[in-house]
Amino acid sequence: MYGAKASDMAIKKYSDKWLVDVYPNGRAGKRVRKTFSTKIEASRFEKFVLSAAHEGKEWNPGGRDTRSLSELILVWYKTKGSYLKDGPRRKKCLLDISEWLGNPRGSELTAKKFTEYLSYKTESGISEKTINNHLGYINAIYNYLESIGEISYPNPLAKIKPIKIDEKELSWLTIDQIKHLLKIIEDFSKNPHVLLLTKICLATGARWSEAEGLKLRHVRDGKVSFHGTKSGKSRSVPVSDELFQEIERHLREWGEFSFSLSAFRRALDQSGIQLPKGQAAHVLRHSFASHFMMNGGNILTLQKVLGHSSVMVTMRYSHLSFDYLSDAMKLNPMGKINDSK
Repeated sequence: MYGAKASDMAIKKYSDKWLVDVYPNGRAGKRVRKTFSTKIEASRFEKFVLSAAHEGKEWNPGGRDTRSLSELILVWYKTKGSYLKDGPRRKKCLLDISEWLGNPRGSELTAKKFTEYLSYKTESGISEKTINNHLGYINAIYNYLESIGEISYPNPLAKIKPIKIDEKELSWLTIDQIKHLLKIIEDFSKNPHVLLLTKICLATGARWSEAEGLKLRHVRDGKVSFHGTKSGKSRSVPVSDELFQEIERHLREWGEFSFSLSAFRRALDQSGIQLPKGQAAHVLRHSFASHFMMNGGNILTLQKVLGHSSVMVTMRYSHLSFDYLSDAMKLNPMGKINDSK
């Protein structure tokens, strides 16, 4: 690999860490040692060090770091970002940010300058969540490169706090609204897939894109299995016999679902159901979770069904649980006053 001898490179288990111990230019050259939490990260770092040596670049050279922000972004992408699911999209976003900032030296970017960028984006109508994402992306660049010893200076944006975002209104459909929406789709939509996709999302809590990605091989033993999910983890959810057979028949006939989100949005508009801004098909996932909790479901089971990586995300539905609502009604002070009459 890149001209280095096998004896000059090694990844070893060290306590609960993985140690990279490598001489990128042979035993007579500089030694590089770095520990990582996982073997995959250690392997990426080793490849990066050897690649730099192959290109004639000294690892972690002394002196002033004159590399531009865009150069640091590309170093990050080569060693870390290219392995992320959204890596290419994030790289483009980062390079756009760098261009707006004038592509300064990475070591000379200031919190003041980046705050100007955030203010500009806010005035342009960009959502607070997106602005926080941009800050997080740049922070990740500096923090990662510092952690692997690629830069010797601290993250210049470390003291910038993300915008505090109020929790979004959690909307869900009532049983009557669900019946009405399904009737609208059945009677008026010309799309052959949208009705069944709506049923799948309501019955499993799947995201619309997850339901659209179903193939016949994902429908087995009374369950539907979702792959390529947002969390990167596959999951299977049981459905009723009736729905299972409907999905199986549909996929045998059509082979796959086509893009049908626009058809769903048209049906939702036609139904007259009013939702908070930015919500459309995702209300089906919220409706599944909300009814699941109101009907006595377990929060940990719901976490697994929805595929949340942390139960803290699922906890936003906990206030809808039967016990929660029942206790709120029975234990409030007005309830006690009325009981005493």
